[in-house]
Amino acid sequence: MALSSTDLRGLYTAIVTPLKDDGSVDVAGLQALVGFQIQAGASGVVPIGGTGEYPAFSRAERKAIVAACVDAADGKPVIPGVLSTGFQDAVEAGNDFAEAGAAAVMTVTPYYASGTQDGMRDYFRNYRDAVKVPVLLYQIPRRTNVAVTAEGIQAMAEDQSIIGMKFSSYDMPEYIKTIKLAGDKIAVLSGEEPLFATHVALGAKGGVLASATIYPKIWLEIFALARDGELNKALELQASVDPVIDSIFLETNPGPLKTYMALAGMPVGGVRLPLQGPNAVTLARLEIAAKQAKSANLA
Repeated sequence: MALSSTDLRGLYTAIVTPLKDDGSVDVAGLQALVGFQIQAGASGVVPIGGTGEYPAFSRAERKAIVAACVDAADGKPVIPGVLSTGFQDAVEAGNDFAEAGAAAVMTVTPYYASGTQDGMRDYFRNYRDAVKVPVLLYQIPRRTNVAVTAEGIQAMAEDQSIIGMKFSSYDMPEYIKTIKLAGDKIAVLSGEEPLFATHVALGAKGGVLASATIYPKIWLEIFALARDGELNKALELQASVDPVIDSIFLETNPGPLKTYMALAGMPVGGVRLPLQGPNAVTLARLEIAAKQAKSANLA
């Protein structure tokens, strides 16, 4: 049975891609990381997106990464990110991932040849028809410099082009409008740790979070509190993760996140160019955050 909007609930971890010292994919490490998420209670995993360094891998590597995740996910949905700039490349990636066992794909708005609102609506309508699995919209305007409006998302939902979306933006008025217009038609998932509890309290069905790579359990607790109307308690718990969030996003994700994971006892290797390890200032912040988390028994 195909994944539907009503299936998209809870935490979908945006996982890093572990690498060996020679820069190749650490398949055993990747599968262990997926298993860690599933055992913690995550609803599924989102490999290969921005946190998974999509642009750094070849087409064959991406497909193999998705297949390895599917093997380790114990039947839970694997929803890879598709960050291709052009339609045909995005279709090829989507169908590669479908063949590898993905339950759906999370496809970014076209961003180099950025279209009009009508153009993006047609892009996703045609994309839905061209790929073999359901589609989620990935909206992250700070990276793409383009965004589908709430009205456009409503139209995509009514077209049944998408079953859900990752909302990665600090534009709260637009988020509220998106929930109002499309929240009953698709699953809106939060992509912003600082706003996660608030997004859930206002109607998000869950989230796709990078920091859950290392701390899935606390984000599941935050989700449950916010979903059940305990926003103040959710925000209080979320505050305990703030130093980690602040430090891992000082530079382009996932560079600092991978370094933080090593500091926290979960080494996953380095990053591929053009990303590099964090600078000295960021490293110092990461070290402080890791010590604070250890003292607080954050897990």
